[in-house]
Amino acid sequence: MPTRQLPAPRLRAVTREIEAVDELLEYAAPADPLVWSRRGDTLVGTSAVLEYEGPPDDAAQWWQRVADAGEVDDPLGIPGTGLIAFGALPFDPASAAQARLTVPAVVLGHRGGRTWITRISPIDQPEQPGPGQPGPETPGRPEVESPVEPAPYGPHWSPTVGPGALTPEGYQAAVRAGLAAIAGGEVSKVVLARDLVGSIPPGSDLRRLVRALTVAYPDTWVYAVDGLIGASPETLLTVSGGTVTARVLAGTIARGVDADADTAASVALATSAKDLDEHQYAVQSVLTSLRPHTSALVTEEQPFMLKLPNVWHLATDVEGTLQGGASALDLVHVLHPTAAVAGTPTDAAMDLIRRLEPFDRGRYAGPVGWINAHGDGEWAIALRCAQFELGAATDDGGIPFTAHAGAGIVAGSDPEAEMLETRLKFRPIVDSLA
Repeated sequence: MPTRQLPAPRLRAVTREIEAVDELLEYAAPADPLVWSRRGDTLVGTSAVLEYEGPPDDAAQWWQRVADAGEVDDPLGIPGTGLIAFGALPFDPASAAQARLTVPAVVLGHRGGRTWITRISPIDQPEQPGPGQPGPETPGRPEVESPVEPAPYGPHWSPTVGPGALTPEGYQAAVRAGLAAIAGGEVSKVVLARDLVGSIPPGSDLRRLVRALTVAYPDTWVYAVDGLIGASPETLLTVSGGTVTARVLAGTIARGVDADADTAASVALATSAKDLDEHQYAVQSVLTSLRPHTSALVTEEQPFMLKLPNVWHLATDVEGTLQGGASALDLVHVLHPTAAVAGTPTDAAMDLIRRLEPFDRGRYAGPVGWINAHGDGEWAIALRCAQFELGAATDDGGIPFTAHAGAGIVAGSDPEAEMLETRLKFRPIVDSLA
């Protein structure tokens, strides 16, 4: 598919601090929200002033050209201000899905107790102040009661959800095939996913799904980009001021039904040789990818236990100092796909996934996040999500969607246990849809 983008004017981004806004999500588009949120830090974008849709390999170079040509007036200088683009990339470069970067005309943001509005427009068009904002001749801090028009939430809705191309039984068969490939020396680890399909009523307000995820999973990256909506616990990378950090998750167990059972579950995961091996593969893949681009790369010797509402994860944080001027999108290209979502060796695991999964993952397990004009940004792995086909319709006029969940398969994996793990990972998106 050829690269598609709106006309590429030089852009001006003007950021100003504003009074606090009660709920930024109300300013997102109900049918196609553009959102990035975690622990109350939130970015909400409006309609696109510029877009890229094309091969993921070209996305970083395209953004660099836009950033180099842009003009930025940003007295705040905090993450998410200035000229930014939201992005979602496919899991597999061979996917029918394309990389998408969207530069919004307006961004509303909140971080660290400060709220702002950024207006982005072609340089040959004068910036239009919003209601309550000072015009070009008005000095001082703007006092904005309504920086853009909020939209009231639409009615509640319910989805239909059913089995996808890979049923629970079919998934266990795929796991057995993966174990055979491991025994044959083809791979050391492979991550296999299964799917659910469904639809939502026409005209559904997708902000309701975003809000449900932010309430239920505040410690995750909640995102909505081009119909991809989810709550990911896994940071692919964060780039800020010359430092890169990443969080690796691999190894999962369900939370216990009471305090004693929950403690026992966490201990079982922390001492599981199978899960520790799976986790180490994922950590090493990140370290190997980042070393050529960093100095003083450090990580913990042992993983820590990450507690989410429904599961425990084994987690390891990685941090390094950037060298060579790589941007967040450059590093996304270097890191993805990690062993946490593909397997190891990477190329062999990707080939095995293409043989064993009877579907195109699209942007599931691909990178999702944002980048600014300096190359800084936050990117997660698109997990615990659903992909809504915003331009399509079912026979009854509904909006179709697909959700995926996967598990890491290594020697000693049990097919039924891995299938049950995918049920746990479906819970955040299925419960929030309901």
